[in-house]
Amino acid sequence: MKTLKDSTVGSTVTVKKISGEGPVKRRIMDMGITKGATVFVRKVAPFGDPVEVTVRGYELSLRRADAQMIEVI
Repeated sequence: MKTLKDSTVGSTVTVKKISGEGPVKRRIMDMGITKGATVFVRKVAPFGDPVEVTVRGYELSLRRADAQMIEVI
């Protein structure tokens, strides 16, 4: 299982599944990260927090814990 946190900088991945429950999952989905969405990994901070991505034309910063919940292909 590969997560968004494990993706390399400069790679484009597709969201396969979002783990988590309740408000955490809702927050991720409210950002436009849904199953099938294409995500471009722009930058990862030295210790992995935050992960900066581009989704649907928007630049977002995700916490490492949130990025771990997003399974990608």
